[in-house]
Amino acid sequence: MSMLNTPLQLTPEMEQYVERIERRLEHLPAVCTMFRHCYASTYETTIRVMDDDSSFVITGDIPAMWLRDSAAQVRHYLPLASSDNQVAARIAGLIRRQLFCIGLDPYANAFNHEPNDARYDEDLTTLSPWIWERKYEIDSLCYPIQLAYLFWQQTGNAELFDHSFYNGMNRIIDLWSCEQRHDEQSPYRFIRENCPPSDTLRNQGRGMPTSYTGMTWSGFRPSDDACVFGYLIPSNMFAVVVLGYMATIARDMYNDERLAIRAETLREEIEFGIEHYGTVLHPVYGKIYAYETDGRGNHHLMDDANVPSLLSIPYLGYRPADDPVYQNTRRFILSSDNPYYFAGTAARGIGSPHTPKDYIWHIALSMQGLTSVDRKEQLQLLEWLSSTHAGTGLMHEGFHKDDPTQFTRPWFAWSNSLFAEFVIHYVQSSTREESYRL
Repeated sequence: MSMLNTPLQLTPEMEQYVERIERRLEHLPAVCTMFRHCYASTYETTIRVMDDDSSFVITGDIPAMWLRDSAAQVRHYLPLASSDNQVAARIAGLIRRQLFCIGLDPYANAFNHEPNDARYDEDLTTLSPWIWERKYEIDSLCYPIQLAYLFWQQTGNAELFDHSFYNGMNRIIDLWSCEQRHDEQSPYRFIRENCPPSDTLRNQGRGMPTSYTGMTWSGFRPSDDACVFGYLIPSNMFAVVVLGYMATIARDMYNDERLAIRAETLREEIEFGIEHYGTVLHPVYGKIYAYETDGRGNHHLMDDANVPSLLSIPYLGYRPADDPVYQNTRRFILSSDNPYYFAGTAARGIGSPHTPKDYIWHIALSMQGLTSVDRKEQLQLLEWLSSTHAGTGLMHEGFHKDDPTQFTRPWFAWSNSLFAEFVIHYVQSSTREESYRL
């Protein structure tokens, strides 16, 4: 398969949509200017149309397609998918491509556009010429199913639910079921030599030991950093939500009650594990969700900017924003008690061990806005987002809390898309003329 390199341009309907949002942002000129650039970024710079009409979506400055990033990069285009045939074709083409990749190897997180053996590193794991990287992350399998479900709900188009999609759902359920007992049953191993500890798995590539909880194991976080403890709580939450989608699809599209029950049973087991093994009674914040656990009494209390995160729980659909345990958790992760929360003169927000100390992520600021029910908080976040782009007009990965001209990844399309999604959410959730101004 080869790529056609003709760049895409916004369709007339996309242009009209952008203009409608811009008219609602006249009182926020800095946000308005950035919105257009960020909204268009994925469509105009990262989507490549393949010979088979599928869509290969690179992350930006890395020429590979991450299952997670590619799905998140197009989510803000879903509102137009029911009326704009070109937008619908590109999203549907991406979903088909993602299911093709899952069929190649459900443990891989990033893929090449053709079997060219391009990859980040020659890791000690099962590799093929299609694979850019094989860091197993639960969310890599969640995002394509979520995108397909949301696309179906938005458009009513069920053509994606073919035999390939059906096989993909079965493979995901089989893998997650196997990884409930990772130490006893999993074939997955991953070792990267001559690298930081966060880029490889301990214990001869197996990861540190875990006990059965009902949750499913993950080798790596959505940051592509290795998990400290194998049960990554936010990603298990995402799996719970997605298994609900799969049960609905199994019944409504395939009339397969057995598959629906398999999805629902696994969903219940994972949720039980989250609620019984994944919470901690904190002396300051009360009952909160841990970021990771091993089922052996160890918990990692933190949050990472990458999504799924604890901050993103309502966005994922696991619990509503007013859920008491989520609110307790939110207070913890948006405080100095979270080791990756940084407060500076330019902004305050969550960063990541994936980037240097004191670097705040634009993704985390956008997600904080998407999960906030406080308009003052949302406006503050819009101000920080529109003043920390170092004159580029686009989002980055991380930026220094006191000096936004120090930043990582100048071309990070997921961050641009999430900012656009936050702006759309802000505009659409406004039911009255805002009395606050930046």
